[in-house]
Amino acid sequence: MGNRIEGSDTIRFIPLSKIPYDRLKNVTYGKFVCELKPNKKEINRTRLTVGGDRINYPGDCSTPTADLVLIKTHLNSVISTKGARYMTLDIKNFYLNTPMTRPEYVCLKLSDIPDEIIHIYKLHNIATPEGYVYIEVNKGMYGLPQAGILAQELFEKRLNQHGYFQSNIVPGLWKHVDRPISFTLVVDDFGIKYVGKQHAQHLISILKEHYEIEEDWSGSKYIGLTIDWDYVRHQVHISMPKYVSKAMKRFNHSPPPKAQSSPYPHTHPNYGAKVQYSPDADTSPPIDKQDAKFIQAVTGTFLYYARAVDPTLLTSLSAIAATQSKPTENTMKNVRQFLDYVASQEDAVITYRASDMILSIHSDAGYCNEPNSRS
Repeated sequence: MGNRIEGSDTIRFIPLSKIPYDRLKNVTYGKFVCELKPNKKEINRTRLTVGGDRINYPGDCSTPTADLVLIKTHLNSVISTKGARYMTLDIKNFYLNTPMTRPEYVCLKLSDIPDEIIHIYKLHNIATPEGYVYIEVNKGMYGLPQAGILAQELFEKRLNQHGYFQSNIVPGLWKHVDRPISFTLVVDDFGIKYVGKQHAQHLISILKEHYEIEEDWSGSKYIGLTIDWDYVRHQVHISMPKYVSKAMKRFNHSPPPKAQSSPYPHTHPNYGAKVQYSPDADTSPPIDKQDAKFIQAVTGTFLYYARAVDPTLLTSLSAIAATQSKPTENTMKNVRQFLDYVASQEDAVITYRASDMILSIHSDAGYCNEPNSRS
């Protein structure tokens, strides 16, 4: 667009006749998405995304990524390694501009396209009588199911040339053949452990050859976690401040008058009985779809918080999730108790201390505490 915007050759406007006949059934829609991203440098974002639900990509679209267990183990290894430090990186537009081996096709309304673009590309000449314009996509865009794996493969190829490789055993964990550096990768977010700043700068210099990146040498924010490093005492504190208060505001739930100390109703044992029976089946009336969606929203919202910093919630969330497909008034009552419990507690903080990584496991199973329990 003149001298204001440089094109990237991601999309091309084409007439309907240029789409191969066998691909007509795969033509998808475009959607304009406006978001506020306060944790990003560019806060106000408007994007044209592709409707991935209508694309029939023949290859494997799954992308390896680090999970929470790996990330927290990685954090523990930082404070357990002499001289180690931690930083984070974010690649801007990681999924964009990746060359595609097979084009995809998108249909847009002419009325959704700015007049300036319509004039420059003479779109009236190729629009259909119904007012639609077709696009050929040749590089990665948001919404494409294959965008992640294509970006990952190109990223891996580039880093392999410099001695970086992804573990064959642990997805999302990257190391170097010689340098004392490793990192976890979640989509386009890096959590980097390094011994010696020059090794982190080596990785950064390689990434800057191909990507625009943002650096945070404090390593205090990663995948929604707030990380407080105490290298002197060899401790790291993980938390998610204000996560619960924002959730309470979202669900319009006020703290209870009396603090709730149990996240879920417990099953009373029958002392003295030779056989313990599971709870009776829930016979309370079913609830409507709106309340059912509320329950699903609560479990989905707090599952990440529970896995990240407050594992005391996991058993309760599991019990609620097991009944959310056919929720009843009792299910809603249990959800209300769960929210009362969360609102009564302080924000959770997990502290890891330096260790020599000897793992001890304790397992404690519940017996006959769910309906339809069986041996």
